[in-house]
Amino acid sequence: MSQKVVTRFAPSPTGYLHIGGARTALFNWLFARGRGGEFLLRIEDTDRARSTPEATQAILAGMEWMGLDHDGAAVSQFERAARHGEVARQMLAAGQAYKCFATQDEIQTFRDAAKVEGRSTLYRSPWRDADPADHPALPYVIRIKAPRDGATVIKDAVQGDVTIRNDQLDDMVLLRSDGTPVYMLAVAVDDHDMGVTHVIRGDDHLNNAARQMMIYRAMDWPLPVYAHIPLIHGADGKKLSKRHGALGTQEYRQMGYPAAGMRNYLARLGWSHGDAEFFTDAQAKEWFDLDGIGKSPARFDFKKLENICGQHMAAMDDAALLHELEDFLDVTGRNRLTPDRAAMILEAMPHLKERARTFPELLDKAQFILTSRPVEPDEKAAAQLDSASRGILRELTPHLQNANWNRASLEALMNDFAEARGTKFGKMAGPLRAALAGRSTTPSVFDMMLVLGQAETLARLEDAAQFGD
Repeated sequence: MSQKVVTRFAPSPTGYLHIGGARTALFNWLFARGRGGEFLLRIEDTDRARSTPEATQAILAGMEWMGLDHDGAAVSQFERAARHGEVARQMLAAGQAYKCFATQDEIQTFRDAAKVEGRSTLYRSPWRDADPADHPALPYVIRIKAPRDGATVIKDAVQGDVTIRNDQLDDMVLLRSDGTPVYMLAVAVDDHDMGVTHVIRGDDHLNNAARQMMIYRAMDWPLPVYAHIPLIHGADGKKLSKRHGALGTQEYRQMGYPAAGMRNYLARLGWSHGDAEFFTDAQAKEWFDLDGIGKSPARFDFKKLENICGQHMAAMDDAALLHELEDFLDVTGRNRLTPDRAAMILEAMPHLKERARTFPELLDKAQFILTSRPVEPDEKAAAQLDSASRGILRELTPHLQNANWNRASLEALMNDFAEARGTKFGKMAGPLRAALAGRSTTPSVFDMMLVLGQAETLARLEDAAQFGD
C-alpha cells in the first residue's frame, strides 16, 4: 500500500466511552498501527446542547486505559465550523449546491400531500434550478444537488458493494439558515482535511456513506475506503444495552478486567485470524485486516471475556500486573498498598495470578497478605479450626521455629510431621489455610509461608491455636 494509512475515531462527547465505540477505536488503532500509519482522534462536539467537557474527558480516559494512543492533538469538530461553511459556499459557487428558501411549513405541507397521494415524501425543492435573480431577501439554507438518476454504490470493505438508488437521496441541507453546518458536511470535510484514508465505523453509519460521498464527488476529492462493521449484540442476540450489564469502558475498568485482556477480547469480537483466540498486541497489529471482519453482529460473552483476561494476567510481567492492580485500587477508591505489602504481592504474584481472571479475584487470593493479625477467619475457614486442629497447630509450631525456611525443607518437615501422626499433609492443609489467610481457598500453604516469612507465619499459627478460647 503506497499511500500512508490514516484512520480516525470520532466519538460524540455526550456520555461515556461505550464498549462498542471502544471496539471501533481499537479496530482503527490496529489497522493504522499495523501499517505504520496514523490513528487520529476527532471529538464530534457540534451538538452543543448535549456535548460536555466531562464526557470528552471520560472518552479520553477510556481510550488511555484501553491503551489506544492517538497521533497529534484531538480535533474539535465544532471549532472547524468556519471551514465547513467555506466548503458549502464553494459547492454553491460551483453549481453543486443551491440556496433553498422553503420554510418548514412548506416542506411539511409537501410531505403531507405526498403521503396522501402515495408519492415519495423525499422533499424536492422548487429552488434547485431557480434563477438567482428570483431569489428573495429571506433566510435560506444551502442544499447539495443530489443525483436524481442511477445509483450510488458504496464499495465497502466489510459489507461488499452496497447499492442505493439515487432517487432515494434527497438534496440534503449543508448549511442551516443560521450558517451552522450539518453533521454530514462536517464529517466529510473533516475526514478529507485530516487525510483519512480508511473510514472504519459501525454499520449504523452505512447509509450516511452515500450522502457523504455526494460531498466528496461534488468537491472532486478522492474517496476513502469505507468499512462498516456490525454492531455488538448481547448474548440474547439483541443490540447491546444496559440490560446486558456494563456498557462503558470505565465500568469494565472498575470491575477489574485488565486492559490487555479487553483489547484481545474486543479485537476478537467480530474479527478473526484463523483459530487464534489469545494473542498479544503485537500479533493483533500484524494480523488485523478488514478482510477478517465478519458481516454478522458479534455477541458479547462475559465468560469468554473472563477466560481471555485470565490468560493475559497469567502471561503478564509481574511488575506490570502489580502496577495495573494499584491502578484498579485507585479507580475503585480502595486503600492503596503499603510499600511492604506491595513488595509481598510482587513476590507472590506468580502464585496469585494463576487462574485469576480479574483484579478482584487477584486481591481475593492475596488476602493472606492484605489481612492483619489477628486473622479473622470467615465462616468456612473457622469451621476448620476445631479443637483437634488447634491442637495440631500447637504441636506443629515448635517444629517450625527451627526449620530452614525454604520450600523443600518445609515440605519435608510437614510431610514427616503428618506421617508421624498417621495422617497426610492434605488433612492439615485446611487448618493451615484458615490460620494463615482466614480463608478456605488460598494459594499453596507453602507459597503463603514463604511470602509471609517465618516470624509472621509462626505468629499467625499461635493466634489460630488460641481461636475460640
